[in-house]
Amino acid sequence: MAEDRVWHKSTYSNGTPEGDCVEVSLQHDAHVRDSKNAAGEVLTFSTSAWRVFVDLV
Repeated sequence: MAEDRVWHKSTYSNGTPEGDCVEVSLQHDAHVRDSKNAAGEVLTFSTSAWRVFVDLV
């Protein structure tokens, strides 16, 4: 479940509570969510798909 995961906020959020952006959790797969709505929808990607995405951006 998403609640049991460790989340990391994007560095583009300036590392402040007011700096909302996206958060990612990389435990066995990649979960991505909106940091302003932590209880909202979560996108899930396989580890290999996440690596391809990160390499392309």
